[in-house]
Amino acid sequence: MYKKLEKCLKSIRKKTDFKPEKAVILGSGLGDYAEKIKIEKVVKYTDIEDFPVSTVQGHKGQFVFGYVKDVPVVLMQGRVHYYEGYSMQDVVLPTRLMGVMGAKKILLTNAAGGVNPSFRPGDFMLITDHITTAVPSPLIGPNIEELGTRFPDMSEVYSKNLQKIIRKSAKDCGIPLQEGVYVQLTGPNYETPAEIRMVRSWGADAVGMSTACEAMAARHMGMEVCGISCITNMAAGVSDAKLNHAEVQETADRVAKDFEKLVTDVIDAI
Repeated sequence: MYKKLEKCLKSIRKKTDFKPEKAVILGSGLGDYAEKIKIEKVVKYTDIEDFPVSTVQGHKGQFVFGYVKDVPVVLMQGRVHYYEGYSMQDVVLPTRLMGVMGAKKILLTNAAGGVNPSFRPGDFMLITDHITTAVPSPLIGPNIEELGTRFPDMSEVYSKNLQKIIRKSAKDCGIPLQEGVYVQLTGPNYETPAEIRMVRSWGADAVGMSTACEAMAARHMGMEVCGISCITNMAAGVSDAKLNHAEVQETADRVAKDFEKLVTDVIDAI
């Protein structure tokens, strides 16, 4: 896997020598933010040797290199999911690749279902912790010593320092911010009401099909991690509404301007 990572890095370096300080993964319905930055280079996943390709509608499938204000960043415009049939090691390959490109901090965003009944579609939730019990760890298999230790500490996956910064950014932007625990399930089906009752009993506030595995891989290699969920719908059984991907995109579109404002301030501040 490390040789594959090196091959991907070499392929990227043939196209750009841009060195990002920070990385951002844009979740479902949030990808248009990449077009709002000062773009230096765009590299499609299909142009990177041995790189997994996103197949989800609404995910463009490319790295965007550029500047948010004066900060050099790399943005993933479309992530790879476990439910697409990739191994978990392939799912986190892009995260690791952004790390070896030079990014020391990573902001993870996603569209999530609200498990906490006090949440509403359109809310933003600061991720304070996560649960990955239902998905395989991306660290299973031979440890990649070049990236991190065999048994990494996960007592603070999401940097408390970065959490403070995000809270301040949200306050400065006048954007209400929820907080809570994110649980990753496999997908691609939405959860049953019984499954939502289960994860709620675990302490989950939001549920989705990504992010936590990326956070784990990033912490393993020493990156500082923070995350924001956009609550695009209430999870099954929390409300009577039926779930569909169109609703996810519609809600993300509705709050896009606030999201862009918050993410820009966070990237600059962290």
